[in-house]
Amino acid sequence: MANVSEDFLRLQSGYLFPEVARRIRIWQEKNPGESVKKLSIGNTTEAITPGIAAAMKRKIDLLTDRATYTGYGDEQGDTPLREALSLHYSREYGVSLPPSAFFVSDGAKSDAANIQSIFSRSSIPAIQDPAYPVYVDSNVAGGHTGEYGSHQGGYSGIVYMRADASNGFVAEPPKEHADLIYLCFPNNPTGAVATKEQLKAFVDYAHRERAIIIFDSAYTDYIETEGIPHSIYEIEGAEDCAIEIGSFSKNAGFTGVRLGWTIVPETIASDNAPTGTVHRLWNRRQCTFFNGASNVSQAGGLAALSEEGRKECASLVTYYKENARIILSGMKAAGLECYGGIDSPYIWTVCPSGMSSWEFFDFLLEKCHVAVTPGSGFGSAGEGYVRISAYGHREDIEDAVSSIKEKLR
Repeated sequence: MANVSEDFLRLQSGYLFPEVARRIRIWQEKNPGESVKKLSIGNTTEAITPGIAAAMKRKIDLLTDRATYTGYGDEQGDTPLREALSLHYSREYGVSLPPSAFFVSDGAKSDAANIQSIFSRSSIPAIQDPAYPVYVDSNVAGGHTGEYGSHQGGYSGIVYMRADASNGFVAEPPKEHADLIYLCFPNNPTGAVATKEQLKAFVDYAHRERAIIIFDSAYTDYIETEGIPHSIYEIEGAEDCAIEIGSFSKNAGFTGVRLGWTIVPETIASDNAPTGTVHRLWNRRQCTFFNGASNVSQAGGLAALSEEGRKECASLVTYYKENARIILSGMKAAGLECYGGIDSPYIWTVCPSGMSSWEFFDFLLEKCHVAVTPGSGFGSAGEGYVRISAYGHREDIEDAVSSIKEKLR
């Protein structure tokens, strides 16, 4: 008889966002005709911009002609897109990386989950708490952890790096040894950003412990604070110890189009194999399990990296950042303690009156018809908070903020 994976069986309950959607659906069934303003999942809502859309339409037209049709592309991504990404990092971040270091994918989430598969099951992961759930869940499903302990609020085998108000929601490197360090800045869910000095501490730790950093930079275009790094490779020495994951989802509106990239420099070293092995294994993994990102999506990504495309992406980001400003201002006016919302589309909000995360979720849904994301779904350190997302139509954002302010007075 076939047995299911014991590692998958260790996963606790359901994945956070489907659970949020399930509760919203149940509420709507009980309240027919009532609409819900969804400030929960980080799903973009505004239309893809004209220049980027036109590039994808042109690609579709090429696919309708036998003479210009193309099938499978390179598993690593189309060469022009990889070259454009290399130029983008050089031009905007002052970072020199060869096109061969870039691997184009169908989005940051899948790469963030799959990257741990090329590392030994005995590798010890260090993950910020709170954190985007895929970092923890993929390590559990990949066999990198032990059992979940409700008394400790986490899995054995994971080094949890607590991020809270006392450290500005930027954890320090762990005191103990870890092999894989997961970082996300601007942070999801807290909206915090890390300085060069804070990131340098992690790079120094990685060199000292012979560890590898997995750096999620999906929200880097939202950074407006002067001097905050946009890429881990702005830190000296990071090319020897860091993998970076990027995305077109939150700047070009590609949450449904699906396109991202992962940077794996050939200079990364591992403890049990020669320098270059991590790069080679990720290439092997992609060639074995992945047939490359959609050629239509890649045409859009190439357009998004053009001069005009960058302007169009900036207009989308500006729209969502104004939504964040409206939410942050409104929540503070309602008497709530908030973090983030400056360099990020997320506002990390303290639950009032000692409510738990799910209690405040229920309150906002029932009284305000507004959905947010319970902070406890991001880890034990997220209990007592909710994440409010700026991804939404402006009129819905304004209505949601007005409703919350009214009901919390």
